[in-house]
Amino acid sequence: MSNAGPESGSVSESLGRQATQSLETSASIDSSRTFPLLQNHEQADLLPQDAQNRPQGVSREGTEDDHSVAEPFVRTSSPSSAHRLPSMGGEPTVEDDGVPDRLVYKMHKFSLYETVSRYYVVGVDVSEKRYRILKIDRTTEGAELNMTDDKIVYSLKEMNQLLDTIDDGNRGTGGIRLRCTTWGILGFIKFTGPYYMLLITKKSTVAMVGGHYIYQIEGTELIPLTPGRARSDSKNTEEQRFLGILNNLDLTRSFYYSYSYGVTRTLQHNINRERTAIAKGILSPADEDLNPMFIWNNYLLQPAAKALPDAYDWCRPIIHGYIDQAALSIYGRTAHITVIARRSRYFAGARFLKRGANDLGYVANDVETEQIVAESLTTSFHAPGPRLYGSPQYTSYVQHRGSIPLYWTQDSTGVTPKPPIELNLVDPFYGAAALHFDNLFERYGAPIYVINLIKAKERQPRESKLLAEYTHAINYLNQFLPHDKKILHTAWDMSRASKMRGGDVIGNLELIAESVVKATGFFQNGDGHTSPLTAQNGIARTNCIDCLDRTNAAQFVIGKRALGHQLHALGILEDTAVEYDTDAVNLFTHMWHDHGDTIAVQYGGSQLVNTMETYRKINQWTSHSRDMIESFKRYYNNSFLDSQRQEAYNLFLGNYIFAQGQPMLWDLATDYYLHHVDPRDWFAAKRSHYINWFTPRNLEPRKIPPSAPLRGPMLSLPIEFFDDYWLEYYRPATLSSFPKLFAYRMNSTIKYIPLKSTQDGRYDLSPFRVRTDGDLETEKRKGRREPVRPSPSNSPRLPGGDDDAASTASGQTVAKGIGLHRWLQPAHDKGAGPTPGIQEISADDGLSHNPKSTSLEKSKEAQWTFTKAVHDSLNPTVKEQEANDYERYIRHPQNLPLVVSSDTPLNVGFSEYQDYVNGSWQSGKLEVTDDEEEVDVYGQLLKVGENPLTVTEEDGPKKRYKAYQKWLRGKSFFKQQPLD
Repeated sequence: MSNAGPESGSVSESLGRQATQSLETSASIDSSRTFPLLQNHEQADLLPQDAQNRPQGVSREGTEDDHSVAEPFVRTSSPSSAHRLPSMGGEPTVEDDGVPDRLVYKMHKFSLYETVSRYYVVGVDVSEKRYRILKIDRTTEGAELNMTDDKIVYSLKEMNQLLDTIDDGNRGTGGIRLRCTTWGILGFIKFTGPYYMLLITKKSTVAMVGGHYIYQIEGTELIPLTPGRARSDSKNTEEQRFLGILNNLDLTRSFYYSYSYGVTRTLQHNINRERTAIAKGILSPADEDLNPMFIWNNYLLQPAAKALPDAYDWCRPIIHGYIDQAALSIYGRTAHITVIARRSRYFAGARFLKRGANDLGYVANDVETEQIVAESLTTSFHAPGPRLYGSPQYTSYVQHRGSIPLYWTQDSTGVTPKPPIELNLVDPFYGAAALHFDNLFERYGAPIYVINLIKAKERQPRESKLLAEYTHAINYLNQFLPHDKKILHTAWDMSRASKMRGGDVIGNLELIAESVVKATGFFQNGDGHTSPLTAQNGIARTNCIDCLDRTNAAQFVIGKRALGHQLHALGILEDTAVEYDTDAVNLFTHMWHDHGDTIAVQYGGSQLVNTMETYRKINQWTSHSRDMIESFKRYYNNSFLDSQRQEAYNLFLGNYIFAQGQPMLWDLATDYYLHHVDPRDWFAAKRSHYINWFTPRNLEPRKIPPSAPLRGPMLSLPIEFFDDYWLEYYRPATLSSFPKLFAYRMNSTIKYIPLKSTQDGRYDLSPFRVRTDGDLETEKRKGRREPVRPSPSNSPRLPGGDDDAASTASGQTVAKGIGLHRWLQPAHDKGAGPTPGIQEISADDGLSHNPKSTSLEKSKEAQWTFTKAVHDSLNPTVKEQEANDYERYIRHPQNLPLVVSSDTPLNVGFSEYQDYVNGSWQSGKLEVTDDEEEVDVYGQLLKVGENPLTVTEEDGPKKRYKAYQKWLRGKSFFKQQPLD
């Protein structure tokens, strides 16, 4: 067999020939050599060095292959790609083993193997029974990417044989070795040299929607596609600088993906797509309905899309934003709240470097936020019947935020934290705003409810200039829209209202939120017959100057109002309002604070400066100090770090592509032309109509088709043919534990409930019960003792009576707010007189009658505490109950039967016990056999002086006498430093 054999020819023919050759030479192949298990945990680490240096294959415990049967494996046929391609538009087909053909290609885990000239990516599905292989050439020397996918599905045994054959064919050049395990390919990128492959090496689960998991990227690795023995060119400083810029973009923060759920689309769009396809009797191509606006690795996926017919079988599109999920427990019923924020990759960048809109109508800080509220009666999107994608337990509401769609900028080259706002271009026809709103109509329908929160009055006009221009733009565009489709505009100076005394910010936002939800509606899934089916038409577009602090507070109030409507639609709430300071709203507030912090860090460089606590005017001291710190962090990042982040965005998103003869990325004075149309192309481009600026079909109302019954050959197909959520969510063949399950670790309102208060039924478990400070104080007071006035003849101390007896009888505990000095005072029996020799303090000098003690009273209390502690230590006493307990303790062994036996215990064995029993000490005498120094020390210990209480000069260096000398000088025992 030639060394180049496995590397030449088409992959389909090569792999089939290799499998046959491996069977013919099975006697010479070590059958005990197996490849490592493709790990079933969420962290994929590199293989140890000793494991990398030996050839390996794939193995999995519990396989159905019977290795005890000595029969050679014979592959009857190698199906071609035409026979194994999924049927998207025609009649659906099922494989011989009952698995839908389109689900065969959904791979969840991958292993990267390498030879000197090739990379082999081995993928396996969620059941770990079907394997595929992708061959990547690493000798292209910077030319076009060369990859081959033969679409052949292998079993575990076949894949082991294939990897063994590849290893034998490359034995002369080091064979094949496992480079790493991965969870997917993010794409390929090149700068001045070779291509680089970006892999997901670590992930974590953040949400589950309809039985489909959504993951956050926790680790990535960039692998160069260079020959195995080639070394990196360290002299190529330009290549190294490009790599350094790319590394400034942290892909482990707020990047998400899913194997089976369309995270780039809203729930309403996904359900609508699937229902429409089923009504037509076809299968929905989920990977062909991606929204390119939110695919942040779109540029990296282009080389794979050109080289492979089905790139999404191996590569995963990712979104950038925020995803969180929490559980709402209502007397045994559980509703899940999922918040998904998707950031647009168009006109993306840092705060002061990306403002307003570009020539194509895309705005800065464009974020779509969706909240999904679903009751967990069933896991999937389907209803019994089966009514596919007809479960009435799913609702969603979508909001939008984005910069003001005008041509405006802020010069951040100075040191001022608030640079002046400049309107760079005054367009009388507002072309950028027209393109932007037409895009919103296309994505969400009508009406568009604009909530403008920028300042209206300023001493030095800044934001107010944009308010006037933005109002003119909306008035101009509304001239040509139908009456019932006009843009609804609400302008309100939220900053001024929050600073005014008595200004009700939350109350005004609540009124706006109610009108917004009524105007747009929300999506509720159902079959349209037994359960209602509604669609969201329109969108709430919220903005302030940065679309961060004020915008997040307003969006939270709108989301809170929509949450009440969603819970009411699910039959959980009788009313549509959810009150503040309830467990449900506290949980929702926590999610939206994290959402706002994440969006703020991505765009502004720091977390929210003004939170909901600021606008609700609660915890003003702590929130004010936090706001000042975040303001400084935002100023620092905007002044010194934003340019580096902007370069990383431009490189990763493909806004800048290296070309010979063009300036380098770091040499550009501005990136304006990377995000705007070249002015020389303005006349060649098709101009938009000044009057008919919108697309009429985008104004048509969104309608969800009713749940249609299956017809024809689709009627006999199982549910997993259309939506294979069972294996992904339940994983029946996987051994796990509760701490590893996402549903067990999910945040929930149950964690807000104090368990001690629920034991006697005094705590209302409803997450919609308002929790006020008065309720908490009442709960605390119920657990406290009733205060007892101390006897005037005694010093201030705790209520009398025996400690143990009092605790057992009352079942109450001491108040948490008790002072340290009072806690130090030991309890005494009721009616006990003053102890002789102790300084007495009258009740008038104690803490009981004067809540604010003077310095003299505090000094007397401290002196009494120390004196009493010394007296009790020198005159120990035993209480009657303590004496009884001790008597029971010493009499307890006397009541046990005494068993004497000469037999050696069975559990002793050869231990130190036998050595001790049979030792030489029985015949000998107890003598001291240690060195003389220890004998002298022991002798001094036994020696008693003539006057043992007299301190001599020789005792001065000893530690206990040093401490005694300090105490005589007025130093407290409790405040002394350690002695040498």
